[in-house]
Parts: sequence; structure tokens; C-alpha cells
Amino acid sequence: MSAPATKPLPLAKATLSYRSFWYVVAQSAELGPATVLRRKLLGEWLAVFRGDDGRPAALRDRCMHRNAPLSKGVVRDGQLQCPYHGWVYDKQGTVVAVPAEGDRFSASKRRCATRYASVEEDGFVYVRLDADAPADLAPYRMPHWNDPAWKTVRLVNRFRNTVTNCAENFIDVPHTVYVHDKIFRVPRSQRVGATIRREGGSVRVEYHGETSNLGWFSWFLNPKGTRIEHRDSFHMPNVTEVEYVFSDARRLFIVSQTVPEEEGECVVYTSLTYNFGAFSQWPLSAIAGRILGWQGQKVIDQDIDALGDQMEVLDKFGEEFNNTAADAIHVFVESIRDEILAGRDPRALAPKRADVELMV
Repeated sequence: MSAPATKPLPLAKATLSYRSFWYVVAQSAELGPATVLRRKLLGEWLAVFRGDDGRPAALRDRCMHRNAPLSKGVVRDGQLQCPYHGWVYDKQGTVVAVPAEGDRFSASKRRCATRYASVEEDGFVYVRLDADAPADLAPYRMPHWNDPAWKTVRLVNRFRNTVTNCAENFIDVPHTVYVHDKIFRVPRSQRVGATIRREGGSVRVEYHGETSNLGWFSWFLNPKGTRIEHRDSFHMPNVTEVEYVFSDARRLFIVSQTVPEEEGECVVYTSLTYNFGAFSQWPLSAIAGRILGWQGQKVIDQDIDALGDQMEVLDKFGEEFNNTAADAIHVFVESIRDEILAGRDPRALAPKRADVELMV
């Protein structure tokens, strides 16, 4: 007798907010055993360091004694000492020493700084602010991170704009022929189809009929001018992924994680992960990485300017967009971000699809 069919488990009913998710606060290489980093996340100030077990720890950047910034302190043996009066905190935020108290110090007082969950994955340090967030929300896993056939170049940049507008820019094709003219695309008025799907807290786009129109990038990414497979995606609440596949076995992922520091101020961690066949082998991989990083930064610099200009107008006139059919990607992304803002889980949204045509 066969086992009865089981129903899928319902989504967690806990109220979601932007604080429920994991955000990059540093690259692993930045956080040495004696390093303390000052970071901002969703308006919160953090002091990030490695505990005695080598794992990252994140405390509120405020000594509970006289409100000095812990991020200006020192780390010894996995413990963080305040620079003002020397109070010492362990990785849990517990005060383990008060020099002024000497032998009279008692751990039984249980003095604790605010601590936030932290984890290290794929060369990044992540922090989550909400201690009661659903357990099924995990940090984004980087594609091919541990695959020796793939290499990764990482770029870190600051943007003066919102997470939503940054994410939309990173997966927006029409702007590339104007903002990145000749560097990344050349205006050709070609028709490109796109199938856009929203499901499970993600938006996925598959393009049809795209040709080799990558500007300066063409000579390096697609020198033979072969057919391009191009897919974009957005994953709640702040990750975009762009994938290019060229028929000569060259593949490229561009993953951007947009981290909100304050309202309208973001840090973007961009990972360029590539497999270019022979160019992925040393020493050609180093050359390919330098070229890719240089060209990628050129494109990002232009986006920084464009998004900064957009933010000036938003500050003056407020946010009011007039969408066309080609903006279905943005509408789907905004619907996910709006659900989180309303305290609801976007994964419960009904699946939706749009087929559009772009001119690029």
C-alpha cells in the first residue's frame, strides 16, 4: 500500500520585514583575526569582528558603559575591547571584563550588548538584524563559488539611491544603450523578446533573439559574434543575477547584492564569476580577470552617476513612475519589495508571467 500523499508545508507565518533577511557586511578577506569593522545596515550601526572560534560576530556599535563606538576598539583573542574605558565583550556581546572593577568584577551581572546573527558564506560575511526571522530565509549562495573551473572578480561600490532602484537598474536592458553606449551596448533598434516570471519571491527573465551587441565587451566576451543566451533574475530582497552564455563555451554571471546602509544610501557587492575555457586557466585567468574587472567597473561608474542623478530628482519631486510594457520586470520587482514593506511574505504571491518586446 502506498504512503498517502503529503501536502507541502505552509510558508512561515512570521511577519517579515527588511530586517528579516541576510545582508553582506564585508568580504571574508577584510575581516582578519585582529580586525574590527564599522558597518551600517538599515540604519543600525555595527561592530563586526571574529570571535575566539574564528567566526564572525556582530554587535551594536555602542559600548553600554558610556556609549563609545566599539568599532574603534581592539580585538584580542576573539574579544572586543572598548577604546574608552576598556570594557571587554565576547562574541555573544557579554561583558567579560571591566578594568575599573578589577577583582570586584562579577560576570553574574550579565551585562550584554545587542548582538546580531552573523554567518560566513562564499567569501562574504552576512548579518541579519531580526532575531525572530523565519529560519528558512538563508543567505544567497553564489554560483560556482567552489568550482575550480570558475573564477570570480569582486567589486565594491557605493550608490546614492534605494535598493529597489539599484536592483532594477542592474537587470534593466533598455538603459544600457544610452548609459553604456559603446561600452556595453550600441543602439541598433533591434527587437528582443523577453519572458518574465514572478514566483517564489523571485523574478526571472529569459531573453529571446538577442545578438552580439555588447559594445567594447564583444571583442572579449563574444569575439566570434555567436548567439547569446541571456537570463536575468531578482531574488528577494536585494540580489540580482545576470547570466550570459556564449556558444563558444564562455559563460558569465554578474551577481549584485545591494546592501541598504541608510535611506537612499547603499553599498553594492558585485561578483563577476566566469568560465572562459582556456582563459580560466592560470595565467590567462589573471589577465581575463583584470580585463573583466576593469570593464565591469567602467559600467558600474556610469550606473553610479545615472542613479545618483535619478535620486536628486526623486528627492525634489518624489517617486512617480510612468511604466510601459517593457517595465514589467520593474513592476514585478516592486511588487515583491512592497510585500516585504507591508510585512507579508512575497513567496505567497500568485505566480505571474508577462511576455514583452524590447527595442535595443
